[in-house]
Amino acid sequence: MTTREFDHAINLIVRHALDEDLPDITSEAMFDPGDRGQARFLVKASGILAGLDFAAATFAAIDPDSTFDPKRKDGDAVEAGDVVAEVSASVIALLGGERTALNLMQRASGIATATRRYVDAVRGTKARIYDTRKTAPGLRALDKYAVRCGGGENHRFGLYDMFLIKNNHIDQAGSITAAVERIRSTKSAQQIMVEVRNVAELEEALVLRLDFILLDNMTAGQMREAVARVAGAVPLEASGGITIDNVREIAETGVDRISIGALTHSVTALDISMRIVSLRVGRLSVIRSF
Repeated sequence: MTTREFDHAINLIVRHALDEDLPDITSEAMFDPGDRGQARFLVKASGILAGLDFAAATFAAIDPDSTFDPKRKDGDAVEAGDVVAEVSASVIALLGGERTALNLMQRASGIATATRRYVDAVRGTKARIYDTRKTAPGLRALDKYAVRCGGGENHRFGLYDMFLIKNNHIDQAGSITAAVERIRSTKSAQQIMVEVRNVAELEEALVLRLDFILLDNMTAGQMREAVARVAGAVPLEASGGITIDNVREIAETGVDRISIGALTHSVTALDISMRIVSLRVGRLSVIRSF
C-alpha cells in the first residue's frame, strides 16, 4: 500500500466511524462553533503506541482548523502517565471526535502491543511474526498498520495479493498439484503459497517449486521434521494454534515465518484517555490541571 493509498484508507475509516457517531447533539447544544479548546492524550498502561495519524484525521475531519501535535511516535514504547499527543480544535470537534479518536488509537495500540510481545518472544531466532486477514471488517488498514508498528509483518492485505491454496481449494481441485496447475495456467505473476497438513502433502508441494509452504496446525515435532526435509528449499510458515506460550518453541523449530490471527482478532485495547485541559468559551478562558 502506497502512502497515498494509506492516507485514503485512514480518511475512509475515520469518515465511516464519525458517520456512526455524529452529530453530537449534546456538545452542539452547549457550545458555539467558535469556542476553542485544547486536549491531551494520556496513556494509562504500558504498551506500544499506534494510531496517531488516525486520531489526527478524526479531528481534522470535524474541524479543518484543528492542530494535532504528537509527543511520541507510532511504534514507541510508552508507560502509564505518558502524554502522547495534544490537539487544539473547536470544543465541538474535541468532544465529538473524542471517542472515535480513542477507539482507533486504543485498538491500534493494543494490536501493536500484542505484536511486540510475540516479536520479543522469538527474538534471536530467524522466525518473523506475520498477521493474517482476521481483522475487523472495515479496519484492515488500521489493524495491519498497527502490526507493523509492533515490529510484525503483513501477510496478504487481501485475497488479491498472493495465491494461497488452502484445504478447501485442494479438496475441490482434487490435489495440491491440480490446484497449482490451474493457477499457473493463468500465467499470473503473483506468488503462490500452499497449505499442507501432513508429510505426504509436504512432499507433493515440495516438488512443485512454490514460493512458500504453510504448515497448518502441525506440532513442533512435525515442524522440525518439515524444516529438515525442506532444507531451505522454500520458506516455511507455521500457522494454527499459536499462542504467546508456545511461539518460542515453534520459532526454534527453524520455520521462517509464523502467522498469528490473534494479533488482530483478539485485541485488548491499550488504555488511553483524552482530557480537555483548556477551554475558551466566548470571552471566558478556563485552564484545567492535568
